Amino acid sequence: MSDTKKSRTTVDIYGQQYTIVGSESTSHIRLIASMVDDKMREISSANPSLDINKLAVLTAVNAVNDYIKMKDHAERLEAEINRKKD
Repeated sequence: MSDTKKSRTTVDIYGQQYTIVGSESTSHIRLIASMVDDKMREISSANPSLDINKLAVLTAVNAVNDYIKMKDHAERLEAEINRKKD
């Protein structure tokens, strides 16, 4: 069992309320929810005929794509730093 304190935060994403339980701060959870909401609205404005399920999946695909790009970039930077140390 974890000793990490969990908090409950209610957020609004694309017109729906969600209660998120986690160990992150309320402000962090609200920031993430706001970013998801912004991305969903951006995708929806470019593709107004998408139903909510497809919109949610495309938002998740975009988020994971961004994550992988940043992770790869961080790994390249780390490798470059390590080469310069040697």
